[in-house]
Amino acid sequence: MSAQPILQAINLEKAYGNVIALNGSSLELFPGEVLAVVGDNGAGKSTLIKCLSGAEVPDTGEIFLEGNQVHFAKPQDGRGAGVETVYQSLAVAPALDIAANLYLGRELRRPGLVGKVFRTLDNSAMKAASKNHIADLGISTIQNISQAVETLSGGQRQAVAVARASAFSSKVIILDEPTAALGVRESNQVLKMIERLRDRGLPVILISHNMPQVFEVADRIQIQRLGKRAAVVTPKTHDMNQVVAIMTGALTVDEKDQTFKPVR
Repeated sequence: MSAQPILQAINLEKAYGNVIALNGSSLELFPGEVLAVVGDNGAGKSTLIKCLSGAEVPDTGEIFLEGNQVHFAKPQDGRGAGVETVYQSLAVAPALDIAANLYLGRELRRPGLVGKVFRTLDNSAMKAASKNHIADLGISTIQNISQAVETLSGGQRQAVAVARASAFSSKVIILDEPTAALGVRESNQVLKMIERLRDRGLPVILISHNMPQVFEVADRIQIQRLGKRAAVVTPKTHDMNQVVAIMTGALTVDEKDQTFKPVR
């Protein structure tokens, strides 16, 4: 693993009135890894990734991308820098087909005057590229790239959203509860997609409540508690019961040696 994080957050703080969502939370994401972020409701997971993607602006703290400090004022800033986020709501356009959804807001225009002057879209190029993006992720359940998204299953819609993120992400992909509304089979397909993203060298931040899935795909697990990073562990050094105990505050971890200390 590289010693230089590709994405790093240092002491982020974010408050909504009297509610403190982040209270000095930090994070390091390294190239080619899957970092799971877990925690109870209100632990600051969603606010943390929103700050990393530009959907929210932290009140204080610093964010670095490839060692350079960045300031994302809006999601477009994060996407422009190579950080793509797939939220739980997916943000797909149901009436449009798969290709149109993959290129939503980034449509390709036909070459020459037809594209420049009349702004005619290059639908053929977008469909061909979309088919390649779907194939690269090993998504075998989608055969017709011209199919409307509203006719797809929940897992297929999630696949379209992940394919869109991977198509345009050059540095980081953030997935927010990607299997929350899926069955076992479709969840397994999404987990395989995450593994393929990692195999392609794209680092992934995975937000999830599903501990078995976290332990299946994550290289490291960051545990959030009360708006802070409580610990960073790995599936090899800690089991699910220990992670849950840290989430609830029943156990604390010494950051130097990651040893457990019961809370009295």
